[in-house]
Amino acid sequence: MSRKKLQRFEENQQNERVIQAGKPNYQTIKGKWHSDFFKNNNPIVLELACGRGEYSIALAQKYPEKNFIGVDLKGARIWKGAVTADKLQLKNIGFLRTIIENLDQFFEQGEVAEIWLIHPDPRPKLRDAKRRLTSPRFLNLYRQIGQSDMWVHLKTDSKLLYEYTLQVLENENISNLIHTDNLYKSPLLADHLDINQQAIKTKYENHFSEKGHTIHYIKFQLKGVSNSLNP
Repeated sequence: MSRKKLQRFEENQQNERVIQAGKPNYQTIKGKWHSDFFKNNNPIVLELACGRGEYSIALAQKYPEKNFIGVDLKGARIWKGAVTADKLQLKNIGFLRTIIENLDQFFEQGEVAEIWLIHPDPRPKLRDAKRRLTSPRFLNLYRQIGQSDMWVHLKTDSKLLYEYTLQVLENENISNLIHTDNLYKSPLLADHLDINQQAIKTKYENHFSEKGHTIHYIKFQLKGVSNSLNP
């Protein structure tokens, strides 16, 4: 591991807006995000596989009445998001370093109001379908932590993931399904504008756009509560 990465990991350990293994609140934060971390009762919004946190940061600036948490396993990426949030002096954003499969270890039922999935790995191989973040397995996981009628957003350049998700949702208990196969030619782009009315884009989306990829978008409300995860 490079010296730079080690330094960033150490900075994460000292940064109060980062929750990760080795910190006392890593084991105790479940159910206490409002009281102990944000110290308010504003709705909690997750960005899963947040990378450098571009979306979480932009949305936190735009919606100060909401709390945002970027979730990712990569410490160096979270470091970038945390440093940027520090520079902007944002009080309504934090970062959690863990795998998404463990979300129910960090959030109680009803603790999360909204989830954003921004260009997640489409897992194109059929044998990896259950690892897609909109598979029934993950939707049930989101039910374990979410409020009833929680909004879920998916933004992707993958036509496969877009069509797969729409197919999955046909058999799910959802409401208010809205989608477009070309976000930048849709009024739904308004969901993705920052405080300056500019489109929020990750580093990867800029790369996709340069290659001429079309961006797809789905949002829906996830209804019901699941008591167990599907395998």
